[in-house]
Amino acid sequence: MVKQNQPHFSSSPVARLINVSKLYGQDSLLVKALDQINLEVHKGDYLAVMGASGSGKSTAMNILGCLDRPTLGSYELNGVAVEALNDDELADLRNQALGFVFQQFHLLPEATALENVMLPMIYAGIQATERQLRAEQALERVGLADRMQNRPNQLSGGQQQRVAIARAIINQPALLLADEPTGALDSKTTKDVLNIFDELHKQGITVVLVTHEDDVAARAKKVARFSDGKVLSVK
Repeated sequence: MVKQNQPHFSSSPVARLINVSKLYGQDSLLVKALDQINLEVHKGDYLAVMGASGSGKSTAMNILGCLDRPTLGSYELNGVAVEALNDDELADLRNQALGFVFQQFHLLPEATALENVMLPMIYAGIQATERQLRAEQALERVGLADRMQNRPNQLSGGQQQRVAIARAIINQPALLLADEPTGALDSKTTKDVLNIFDELHKQGITVVLVTHEDDVAARAKKVARFSDGKVLSVK
């Protein structure tokens, strides 16, 4: 599961896809974006998900992130069967258990770095004093102690992605999901951002990263390869 030089973690899955299919259309127009896949993510994993366009990797990420639901099969997150939840329960689970990092950052343009990082804690009902303290600590953790009051247009792409990472880990998620997080970055900034993911993983955060780049996937401890809606291998 995790290489021997990594810390030992519980073998209980954080996330588990069980015979999951995702279907679009019907009859002759039926498309199987996912075709009865099985995938487990365990605490302490650093998993890269790879595959060509249309392979199903982004659909799988959306289901892992509770942004979409399986057509068939089951998804368990922290032992909870996601398909049994209503929309409000799903939103609560997503906010409490998941952190997201996207290629395009998705920061609020009029908010400072500090305010962007505090946002998930507002939804979680955390008091203002604690929100600010935890947001400051998270920004320090990603090397942005001197950029807390800057708005996104005052930050480089790499700095914006660091803000997004700080926001993603602020509620101490069970699972950190990153969808092509270096796709909009130059090679030097890519290395800097990947170093942050490496460090977060060493600190015990479970990471699933979607990428089409071999050098990015090489940072992970396991790679799941997708093709035509199926998982070809996990190793």
